[in-house]
Amino acid sequence: MINSVSLYKTCYTENQFPKKDRKEIAFAGRSNVGKSSLLNAMFNKKLAKTSSKPGKTQSVNFFLVNDSIYFVDLPGYGFAKVSKSEKEKWNRLIEDYFKNRPDLDLVVLLIDSRHPLQKNDQKMIEWINYYEIPFIIALTKTDKLSKNGINKAITYFKKTLKPVGPPAVFPVSSLKKEGLEDLTRVIF
Repeated sequence: MINSVSLYKTCYTENQFPKKDRKEIAFAGRSNVGKSSLLNAMFNKKLAKTSSKPGKTQSVNFFLVNDSIYFVDLPGYGFAKVSKSEKEKWNRLIEDYFKNRPDLDLVVLLIDSRHPLQKNDQKMIEWINYYEIPFIIALTKTDKLSKNGINKAITYFKKTLKPVGPPAVFPVSSLKKEGLEDLTRVIF
């Protein structure tokens, strides 16, 4: 489904965001949840910066997919070995993005399948709901779980998130490229 992709724009402040002139899908999640790895697996090429250290994505990165849709890689939130002021700057950038994209089509919220819902994930869901943006959940790192573990994670997140929807939940593994086809189909 993804035939072409390129890095369109890297933004460090809200006034750098491109005009909203096409469908736009944002990818959000805690630092080190695998946002950039997931995007690279979907793109089938390494465009998004990845690192074993949380906090590599420090900007809002717009990728132009199939010359018709933006995939937007947001900075991670939560744990990262950076100063408190740097984390606050990233949080402001994420909130400015949501505030200034009233027609945002979808947020793909990435959550590590191995852990229960974290406070920072809950806060992100509250932001998404406050701005009335549709969202789905991508449970990452499923290659580290058994099939039974994956099913338990899906059941847990559907039950836990029932009060907010519940959103659709997609188990994915960037490493094994599992679940990417279903996720991509829903996005398009």
